[in-house]
Amino acid sequence: MSASTTAAAAAPAKRRAPSGRRNYARSYWLFAAPAAVIVAAVIVFPWVFTVYMSVHDWKVNGVTPFVGLANYAKMLTDERFLWAIVRTLFFTAGAVIAPVVLGVWAAVTFANNFIGRGFARTVFVLPMMATPVAISLVWTMMFHPQLGVLNYLLSVLHLPPFGWVYDTNTVIPTLVMVETWQWTPLVMLIVLGGIASLPTDPYEAAVLDGATPWQRFWHITLPLAWPFVVVAAAIRVIDALKTFDTIYVITLGGPGTASETLNILLYQTAFAYYDLGYGSAMVVVFFIIILVITLLLLANRQKEITK
Repeated sequence: MSASTTAAAAAPAKRRAPSGRRNYARSYWLFAAPAAVIVAAVIVFPWVFTVYMSVHDWKVNGVTPFVGLANYAKMLTDERFLWAIVRTLFFTAGAVIAPVVLGVWAAVTFANNFIGRGFARTVFVLPMMATPVAISLVWTMMFHPQLGVLNYLLSVLHLPPFGWVYDTNTVIPTLVMVETWQWTPLVMLIVLGGIASLPTDPYEAAVLDGATPWQRFWHITLPLAWPFVVVAAAIRVIDALKTFDTIYVITLGGPGTASETLNILLYQTAFAYYDLGYGSAMVVVFFIIILVITLLLLANRQKEITK
């Protein structure tokens, strides 16, 4: 009797367990529902609506006929759009390579002990503390062909004035210089944190073997700190692709369309020409470009981790 009674008592307990788990699941979704609603309202709905507008001839006059993929097909023959992609990739390449190279060099420099290192490091990171718009306004004044301090310094050195952002051949490299000046400190901080976590044993062995500072950097520091360099490069790629404020404040996409990146073009298309349908299609394509590049960077990062 005792065995059967125990079995009978245990059976209802086993049947009640799933109900308890269901109650827990319901309470979990109750707490997660507000966050899910906010995410849907802030992220999901705008993207769905953007895709919806991209397949319509969406103008501000209220008439929005369905055009299917016509806006996307238009991009294939739109030279202004195609050149905007080229400028965006060119600007991104420069705004990633230069800060990463200089940031790694600065990180290796600040990893060493020297007099005034703390003060120098503080001064070095100041550019990234200011807002891009404020920095852009300052650089705009410095780039002025007659009143700018940069051309004045060139005249002191008996050098001819430079076109800076007023020359179609130099505007993109000049904007890359501004981006490099502002965001090299970010790369430095990321890589410096990685260098600070590296073991000291390989360096001690290398010193005993007579390795030069360059050999220690190339064969020890760079390979061990490479995952941090990849992270810094990935952040810079995503940030450079989305750069808008610096370019818009300094050049407005000019002179002509020489600095008109994809961000500037889609802004002009949607909010200056009021062609919201075509502008939305540009946003969708730009999002796909960023997504593909981000996935490639993440795959490369995962490969570095699994090595």
